Amino acid sequence: MSRVFDMPFSSVYPLYIQKVERKGRSKDEVDAAIRWLTGFDDAAIARHAGGTTTFREFFDEATLNARTEDVTGVVCGIRVEEIEDPLMYRIRVLDKLVDELAKGRPLTKVLRGSADVAPPR
Repeated sequence: MSRVFDMPFSSVYPLYIQKVERKGRSKDEVDAAIRWLTGFDDAAIARHAGGTTTFREFFDEATLNARTEDVTGVVCGIRVEEIEDPLMYRIRVLDKLVDELAKGRPLTKVLRGSADVAPPR
């Protein structure tokens, strides 16, 4: 697992974008999901996406949304809510949000009913 924890966020972020764009979704929607999950603003997301921040450092700086426990389901063959390691849980929740976007789920549902779906500028 430490290999994933020490992986740069910047190496995975473009893959999230590519995944959702192939399905007709946008980078702004991925960023909205990241903002919802982590509390980061656009500048922080850009800094992490363009830097050498590891997933460990990325989530150490994040303030997780209180509704994170509402994210349930299977990602990579594992139920998100059953993941015991706190860091792996956070990584898989982010993966799940991106998967839901790619599958066409409305952004408000991906963000668990949050009214704040517009990207702050």
